[in-house]
Amino acid sequence: MRILISGVCGFVGSTIAKTLLESGKDHQVLGFDNFIRPGSESNRAELKQLGARLFHADLRAASDLEELPDADWVIDAAANASVLAGIDGRTSSRQLVEHNLGGTVNLLEYCKLRRAGFILLSTSRVYSITPLASLPVVVAQHAFKPDAGQPLPPGISAAGLDESFPTTAPLSLYGATKLASEALALEYGEAFNFPVFINRCGVLAGAGQFGRPDQGIFAYWINAWLRRRPLKYLGFGGQGHQVRDCLHPRDLLPLLDQQLAAPRITAADRMVNLSGGLASARSLRQLSDWCAEHLGAHRVEADGTPRPFDIPWIVLDHAKATRLWGWRPQTPAASILDEIAAHARLNPEWLDLSAPL
Repeated sequence: MRILISGVCGFVGSTIAKTLLESGKDHQVLGFDNFIRPGSESNRAELKQLGARLFHADLRAASDLEELPDADWVIDAAANASVLAGIDGRTSSRQLVEHNLGGTVNLLEYCKLRRAGFILLSTSRVYSITPLASLPVVVAQHAFKPDAGQPLPPGISAAGLDESFPTTAPLSLYGATKLASEALALEYGEAFNFPVFINRCGVLAGAGQFGRPDQGIFAYWINAWLRRRPLKYLGFGGQGHQVRDCLHPRDLLPLLDQQLAAPRITAADRMVNLSGGLASARSLRQLSDWCAEHLGAHRVEADGTPRPFDIPWIVLDHAKATRLWGWRPQTPAASILDEIAAHARLNPEWLDLSAPL
């Protein structure tokens, strides 16, 4: 099977490509990247050595994609993944839309012409900010959790958000581009009769991730802690109680393998949450406690200044993926953190390599 991966030299794309190539299955992995993200070049040599066919192409340029070879499936792992993209004063809102939404359209046109299936790696940030920002929470063990004594919004439980949670605006520009991409992907699949799957992922994390304060927070925090770089708890009283789950991208492969071989299924079953779930959820304060134990003491500044689109608690419930596909995360959060720390020790320049230009 020929599998084309967009953003193949990014953290998620390269991890999926490596895992496919090392699986022992008869997969031909093709991939393209525009290599504009700092650090992406570092994955090129390893992927080529493993047998991937790599191409230089910009997702935003339809003519670039026209030159790519045929594939049976496309896995879209390319995105500007920052919730602050387009509003932070440094990045362009137009380029965000061109990349995340226009790029999806170009890939869907490729699938239409090549009769290829399409798998979109989407995000938890397609879920509505307003009910999440106002979620009743309490603090337990230095972390927020939903207040069981208060009524919760529909689509949320102590286990996390399920796929019925609202996706109404505001989402952030990033979230809106991914939600629009989801809708277009499903419409293209119906209109032109090719299979489409939407995988809404929690926070993806692991060794080799290009961590920054606005994305890749687990990798950023551990690398910055190890190098004794300045760190801040932003918003929510400056206590670091805000919570996210984490998932290693290689854990996506058992589900991707099933989707690549799946017959046509109902539209309602084409979209699932994928996450480390409640077992993987950590607050920044809990992450700091882990860092202090494993990497030594370091001071974190308290800064209650809120950030746009920030929310106190978001954990995805993957029960639907478990029910439909038998899928569960395989890598415990502690192993993910250990892996990131080991990589950080071996790569003292990693924060500088992955910093925005």
